Formats: sequence, structure tokens, C-alpha cells
Amino acid sequence: MSFMKVLRSSAVALVALTGAAWAETPVLRAAVLQYGTVNWELDVIKHNEFDTRNGFSLEVQGVAGGSAAKVAFQGGEADVIVSDWLWVARQRAAGKDFVFIPYSRAVGALMVPADSDAQSLADLKGAKIGIAGGPLDKSWLILQAYAEQEYGFDLQAETEQVFGAPPLIFKTAIKGDLDGAINFWHFLAKMEAGGMKPLVSVDQAAEALGLDTQTPLLGYVLRGEMLRDNPELVQAMATASRNAKDLLASDEAEWDRLRPRMNASTDAQFDALKAGFRAGIPAAGPVDEKAAAKMLDLMARLGGEDLVGKAQELPEGVFVQPGS
Repeated sequence: MSFMKVLRSSAVALVALTGAAWAETPVLRAAVLQYGTVNWELDVIKHNEFDTRNGFSLEVQGVAGGSAAKVAFQGGEADVIVSDWLWVARQRAAGKDFVFIPYSRAVGALMVPADSDAQSLADLKGAKIGIAGGPLDKSWLILQAYAEQEYGFDLQAETEQVFGAPPLIFKTAIKGDLDGAINFWHFLAKMEAGGMKPLVSVDQAAEALGLDTQTPLLGYVLRGEMLRDNPELVQAMATASRNAKDLLASDEAEWDRLRPRMNASTDAQFDALKAGFRAGIPAAGPVDEKAAAKMLDLMARLGGEDLVGKAQELPEGVFVQPGS
């Protein structure tokens, strides 16, 4: 065999080996809200190669809304989405094998205008409250239970509620057309940066109700089949997520790099968004399932089957625990 034939044969073999190596690298397809804050963490994972360092490749696809992500996930078009573990519990109770990796505690509050005289929820009698997420929003339900327990005040019956998309609630509240507002955490951060103030935090209300405020609410949802068949891949996703959180918890330069995609129009908004994200980082380690069961029990009593379906108690296997 001539030298050139040997060289060509070697090149073909090298290409084949390289192709095989790439083919063996697992790919996780994530379908997430196109402008959601989870994209900050996913950006950090990709930019710092926390996916490939942990042995997989992350592909991120932006979708128009949470329902679109769930459709893609349940239809097999995505391997990972972001939702709350209460939805995962509901799906498991209905026979669907989904699992949850903690992502955020999603700290929130009920905000009021800077000049509001309200000192407690009881002072909002007759007030107009804007709520993002609908009547089954978890923060709204927790605040209702808290108002009843602490003040004997029926927050739902004694106020007027305005439900709307998060950007609309944000704009309406900033204009001063609402007496109070509950929104997703990143809009709350912008509202506070814009001069509004928290009347009561969801953490404060949850603690008064005997709930563990460290229980993460939002997380990455994957199929239980993947956890059984390829537990190393699921743990790799959890590790990459924790790598990104550790970096964002301490590295100012990484936040400066992220700033262009954070939609922060002022330094105050940027600082508030950064602080809000950091406040929502859940502790490393296993999720306290007894604490989660207590939260589920409260949500089942407040939201009923419309919220939790048949999940009247915590189904086994909701949370991906370290080493599981």
C-alpha cells in the first residue's frame, strides 16, 4: 500500500473515531420560556462549558410559554423543561413518571406603592391587587392563608383582584394603578427598583404557616425513565446547574457578561435582579421531603384538584436526590 493510501486510510479512521465520539456524547434538549430568567443559568452553563465538562451537550430551545414547553416535553420533543415540583407531583399522581431537580426557591412578595399607608395585609380591605399567574398562583394562595391565620382577614373576598400577564401587572403597578401586586420574582425586583416596597414577603407568610422557606419551588423536570436508564446523565445536569449557581453566587464579572440579556434598563434594576437571583438559589443537598409534603398538603387544601390534581399527598420519587 502506498504512503498516500495509508495516509488517506488513517484520515478516514480518525474522522470515523471522532464522529463516533461525538455521537456518544449525550444531548439534553431544554425547552424553556424564551425570555425567562432560567436562560441566565443556561447561558452560564453553555458559556463555561459546564455541560461538556460534565459529559453531555445542552441544547436550549426558546418557546413562547410554559404550556408550550410542557407540550414539547410530553410529546418527546424536549428532554428538560422548567416547572414547579407541585406540577411534577400532580403528574406522578396521574401516572406520569417525571422527576424534579431543584433550580430556584422563587422568592416573592406582595408589593405596594412607595406612598402606601398599608402596614399589613389587613390594611388592604377594598384594595385592587394585581396578580400574575392566575387565581391558583402559589404566592397568592399562601398570602391568603397567612391573612386568614394572622388577621382573620379574607384577602380574596375583601379585595378586588386583577389577573394578567407578568409584564402587564408590572406596568400597571409601576404606573400607580394598583394598590398592591404579586408578580414573578424578576418583575418584583424591577418594581422595588422602581420605588415600590414589599408589604409582606412570601417567605414571611410561609414561615408563619409552618412551612420550610428553604424548600425549592422551581426546577428542571426530566423523565423518570432517564433517571433509571442513565442516572449519570441526570446527575450531570444537576452538577452543571450547581456549577453555574456557584459561579453566579460569587462572580461579579459573570453577571456583567450576562447583563445584555437581562433586560435591565437601569443599574438599580440590574442590582435588584442580581440580588433576587442569588436570594433564590436553593441550598445544595437533598430536598426535605417531609417539608415538601407539608407544603403540598397546604396547596391541596387551598387550591384543590384544580391545582394538585389527585396528588393529595407527596408521591414517591418526585425529587432527584444526590446519588439517586
